[in-house]
Amino acid sequence: MRRLTRTIAAATMATALALVSACGSDDADDKGGVGSSLEQVTYLTSFGNFGRDSYAWVAKEKGFFKDAGFDVEIKPGQGTGAVIQTIVGGQAHFGPIDLTGGLLQLGNGDAKDFVAVAAIQQRTMAAIATVEGTGINTPKDLEGKKLADTPGSVVRNLFPTYARMAGIDHNKVTWVNGEAQTLMGTLASGSVDGIGQFVVGQPTIEAVTKKKAVLLPYSNVMTDLYGNVLITSKQIASEKPEMVKRFTAALLKGLEYALANPQEAAEILARNAEAVNPAAAAAELQLMAGYVRSSNSGTELGTLDSGRVAKSIAILRGAGALKSDLTPDQVIDFNLAPKA
Repeated sequence: MRRLTRTIAAATMATALALVSACGSDDADDKGGVGSSLEQVTYLTSFGNFGRDSYAWVAKEKGFFKDAGFDVEIKPGQGTGAVIQTIVGGQAHFGPIDLTGGLLQLGNGDAKDFVAVAAIQQRTMAAIATVEGTGINTPKDLEGKKLADTPGSVVRNLFPTYARMAGIDHNKVTWVNGEAQTLMGTLASGSVDGIGQFVVGQPTIEAVTKKKAVLLPYSNVMTDLYGNVLITSKQIASEKPEMVKRFTAALLKGLEYALANPQEAAEILARNAEAVNPAAAAAELQLMAGYVRSSNSGTELGTLDSGRVAKSIAILRGAGALKSDLTPDQVIDFNLAPKA
């Protein structure tokens, strides 16, 4: 009889524990906890897997994406044009592009149906990169030279405008196709004189080529231009605005952490992507910090200013780079972007 009583008590306790566990699981689901179902999201980096894009990996490994309700797959992007096409085509949900490149794509009818929802860098980092010994030290030296970049890169697509403003003939410069992750090796081999690159790529260029890098930043002749911005499709922005805000906040949290902890961020990137030099990746992040923060102290990370975007459009229109006029609202969803 005692044995039967103990058996019934044990069974009753097990049932009670199971009910408590089930209730706890439901609570976790409602709060986005461990037991919740995460939304699948595909994210593209801006250009390969370099230190400048490590903040996405940080957001994933630190649990920022998970806390926001996302299971994120990160894939290497191949420049502005390719990132836009992939997102608009529905193969990815989010990714960073150079805003100026996006304006060119939209204004010249090469792309549509995307919107920017946050700034990654407050100033453009686009540049022509080379190394000592190529004879390139000024923009004029680019004439007669061979440069490599991906077809959709903002550096390449913006080059005619840069050349015009720098006083050189862009028709005297030859461009050949390359891939994001192999461009620096192409430069190291000597098969090209220079490559399209962001200024923060200097440490990685020097690590790969074993030579001192020489950079010609576009910002020297083109002021007021933003750098990378986070984009999504117009469909996602329209149908899932709260989801966009949650994802943006988690990504920017990863960006802030990466800038504050560049060495750790570089090591996280190296664990998740092949052929990453952690020292060079950390140095890239340290250089990028000055481009991410607004000149206005206290301004929230990721903000976009309509007036500045209008100035960028005016610069491109004045240089004859846009076939049609644009307004800031056509390329940026200010209702979703962080408020200044």
